[in-house]
Amino acid sequence: MTLLDRPRDAMPLERALVDRVHAAVGEALAGRHGADEAAGRARLERDDEEALAEALVADELRRLRAEALGAGRVPLEPPAEAALRSAVMDRLFGLAGIQPHLDDPEVRDIHISGARPVWLARRDGTKVQALPVVASDGELVELVATAARRMGRSERRWDHAHPELNLRLPNGDRLHALMAVTGRPVVTIRRHDFSALSRVAQLVDAGLFSIAIGAFLVAVVRARLSLIVAGGTGTGKTTSLRCLINEIPPDERLLTVEDSLELGLEHFEDLHPDYEAIEAREANTEGQGAFTLADGVRAGLRMNPDRVIVGEIRGGAELLSMLLAMSQGNDGSMCSLHADSSAGVFSRLAMYAAMTPERLAPDVTARLVAEAVQVVVHLGWVDGVRRVTSIREVTGVSDAGQVASNEVWRPGSDGRAVPHMPLSQPTLARLVEAGFDARLLRAEGGWRR
Repeated sequence: MTLLDRPRDAMPLERALVDRVHAAVGEALAGRHGADEAAGRARLERDDEEALAEALVADELRRLRAEALGAGRVPLEPPAEAALRSAVMDRLFGLAGIQPHLDDPEVRDIHISGARPVWLARRDGTKVQALPVVASDGELVELVATAARRMGRSERRWDHAHPELNLRLPNGDRLHALMAVTGRPVVTIRRHDFSALSRVAQLVDAGLFSIAIGAFLVAVVRARLSLIVAGGTGTGKTTSLRCLINEIPPDERLLTVEDSLELGLEHFEDLHPDYEAIEAREANTEGQGAFTLADGVRAGLRMNPDRVIVGEIRGGAELLSMLLAMSQGNDGSMCSLHADSSAGVFSRLAMYAAMTPERLAPDVTARLVAEAVQVVVHLGWVDGVRRVTSIREVTGVSDAGQVASNEVWRPGSDGRAVPHMPLSQPTLARLVEAGFDARLLRAEGGWRR
């Protein structure tokens, strides 16, 4: 039984105990850090700091036990002590009342609205409600703002001046938070299971696409064709991009650029021993130190990568940098993009390019896209399940100055991608050389549900 499982009327006493032990241990840790700094010693490593905190919590629990016995009260039972210990450690090194949900492997997404009950989306597709994780809206703000200051590569702010927060948690999950512009602070956490879906074959087993499409995509990656993974919110763009990256040979040098680190290549260092991950950063309170996605792509190109991967294109600056990277020697680079259809990818790219200082005309953007991108993969929801709905091969520029493409797989009667048009001979030859069986292009069956 955890603190969250207990009746609501038991929370105030337990919260007071958590506050007391947390304050005592936090003060002791701060004293240790101050002493180390004064003596010129390096700050404790994370594991050593957690071990020290565990010892300090144990000391406080012994003190509470002695106080209770001295006052003639019944001391806490072992399960209550264990719950208290977990709650304090979660506050110090995790996300307090949210942490039990983060530790639950069956929870996929967490939706928090202030001090209201929490909604949990589970991996089996069900949705359940849980007790509030904080006692007040202000406590949620303080909890997340503190996490933003101490988690991630650089300190991030979450306050009235910076009402939106994107934060990568230590376990790789993504936290998004809004305040001031919503009725109450809202926190959404999207869980990543890096072990469950990490290769293209696992996406086939999960029913995201057919065996034929899986073989095609693996060949696209190995043939070093540059591609865009597109789709709506929550359709699996990041997961699919991660699986495609994991089909890249291990001897290649990879460079990833993201708003917040989600691709998680550190979980696959056996597959990618030579990689660097760049994370964008907001400006500080003086308006200095901002590092955009476009800055990351430009900097990354100076690091001699074989391929560049941008987590998601959201504007013209990083779009132009990415297209130039794809067309100037970094073959096989990848990115994701929000779009409602595979054809809609091209209009979205033209819109982003028109918003840059250069204000590129649509026909200029079309030429850039045609030179840089060879394949577009679109993901969508089909009967409540994520599926690949369309795959296009970019073939050039039409007489009207638009991107020309073959929709090799298009949405079928049930919404899933089915074979449609043949590939161009140059592309087919590159894929066959990379090990693709061309007969699969007409394979109607082979679906695994």
